[in-house]
Amino acid sequence: MAAQVFAYIEHKDGVADDTALELISAAQKIYPDGSVTAIVTGSGADLDTVCNQLAASCAEVWKFDSEALAYPNAEVIRKLLAAALPPDAIVLVPHDTFGMDLSPGLSIKLDSVFVSDVVDFEGFEGDNLKMIRQEYSGQVSTHVMGNIASGAVINIRPGTCQPDESQSAAGQVIDKSSEIGELTANRRFLEVVAAEVGDVDITKEDILVSIGRGIEDQDNIEIAEELAKVVGGVVSCSRPIVDAKWLEKPRQVGTSGQTVKPKVYMALGISGSFQHLGGLKGNPFIVAVNKNPKAPIFQVADVGVVEDLLDFVPVLTEKIQEGK
Repeated sequence: MAAQVFAYIEHKDGVADDTALELISAAQKIYPDGSVTAIVTGSGADLDTVCNQLAASCAEVWKFDSEALAYPNAEVIRKLLAAALPPDAIVLVPHDTFGMDLSPGLSIKLDSVFVSDVVDFEGFEGDNLKMIRQEYSGQVSTHVMGNIASGAVINIRPGTCQPDESQSAAGQVIDKSSEIGELTANRRFLEVVAAEVGDVDITKEDILVSIGRGIEDQDNIEIAEELAKVVGGVVSCSRPIVDAKWLEKPRQVGTSGQTVKPKVYMALGISGSFQHLGGLKGNPFIVAVNKNPKAPIFQVADVGVVEDLLDFVPVLTEKIQEGK
């Protein structure tokens, strides 16, 4: 009999994170004929809005409403989930900064299997769920098996599962707030410090031309700027470019930079680590140019070009200009 699958849903300002529908798709890969229960924690009217949104995609939505949950504190939420979940639950959590904080300790409290950074599933072999995760910055795919008969906590890499947008579940919201016990923690939320906005706000751009290590030299950034100009976008970057002080921090895309939702994302010389892709939301059209055919970015790209960007991008820019 299939165990119950739960998805911990992140949200902000009354809108579920893009990973929400991805977790539902991941659950369907584990049990194609099963259902998924969304878990939403928080406080106030925004929480109700998110729960009602998710009811269109999930059989059940468990709502936990408390002032103690107004800000997602992993220490508090671990206690809550450990008390609320059945012992054989399979819990799916996004593999992002918060998920990496929450999940290992949760698996210990549930006495269950923990697997991080999962990018795909390959079905069952007995009670063992076969999973694919990546190592060495995505250069190697590792096939692992976990006995999930007694439950599991699995972190799903954002962007690797096609979002389930069918919205045909007609599920119900179940208010579990009365079951919340004492939620204390040794750490507490103080404030949100907004990221610095530079001369360009990349979070509001529809087209981003993003550069990574493959740009090789600061003087070569001009190549990306010329392409951005002809396609009507702006230049963004991965962390190594900021670390080298070639571009300012507000231009950085990733978990330690900006979260962006462009319509088109051109990744030039970017390997595609999960830290970088974690800042990319909204299912954009991704064009990747990288001379390494095994670069992880090609696994999520809609169009991939195996070529040195220093040779390819000027030609592309010229052809676009001619087309205009």
